Amino acid sequence: MNINWYPGHMKKTKELLKEQLKLVDVVFELLDARIPLSSKNPIIDETIGNKPKVIILNKSDLANDTITKQWIDYYKKQGRYALSLDTISGRGLREVTVAGENAVKEKMNALQEKGRRMRPVRIMIVGIPNVGKSSILNRLAGRKSAKTGDRPGVTKGKQWIRLKGNMELLDTPGILWPKFEDQEVALNLAFTGAIKDEIMDIETLALKLIEKLWLTDKEKLMDRYKVGEEASLPLEVMNEIAKNRGCILRGGEVDYSRTANMVLDEFRGGKIGKISLEKPLILA
Repeated sequence: MNINWYPGHMKKTKELLKEQLKLVDVVFELLDARIPLSSKNPIIDETIGNKPKVIILNKSDLANDTITKQWIDYYKKQGRYALSLDTISGRGLREVTVAGENAVKEKMNALQEKGRRMRPVRIMIVGIPNVGKSSILNRLAGRKSAKTGDRPGVTKGKQWIRLKGNMELLDTPGILWPKFEDQEVALNLAFTGAIKDEIMDIETLALKLIEKLWLTDKEKLMDRYKVGEEASLPLEVMNEIAKNRGCILRGGEVDYSRTANMVLDEFRGGKIGKISLEKPLILA
């Protein structure tokens, strides 16, 4: 599969980031805890420069807890502050607020010493589509301030939102990059829903996911779909899943479209299990 997706509003978002960066004190970069490497937009660091940044591994409720901790340790060794967040339950939300305040404490103290009137800490939140930016914004604001959805590209323009305490947050649309040099990265983004399903061959995508999970999380796949060990090839596994879940057309043929959508939806919803597709060890 050759996957690329770069809607026009994302080009505008890159320009918006550069334009608004001078107005903010700290940047929250949201990554998908299941794929921290693939969900990191390579243009973010070059765009924000030396601006203070907090890395937030969102959707930690869907990721392997042990591997998420390994990622946090990995960033810590690199001198970067990272924390995990589950916007569904709110676990980690307090740490996000504290991290934002600590990142700009020296700057705010310096302003106060100069006799400047204290103003809200201004935060910019950035990340790829469907990583949960609007969800964390609504959690921090304590109300529904931004549109949310399980589809990439829900947020289309900038929004300044007043948060609890002395903070303001700038929400921005999700931004992908024009071309994926590494198709493994593209697949990981597609598996987790960062790229619109409408532009892809869903049946092949699901087959690729089954192939990956059969190598990394076979027991979870077998337990969820009651697949036996004798099914070794991805297509055989998919056929077993279809049979066991009743995804069969008239005449006994496998309904691959229904099976594919089911597997992708259940993976994205955490029903197959808490699964991380990337480990920090590959970066060592």
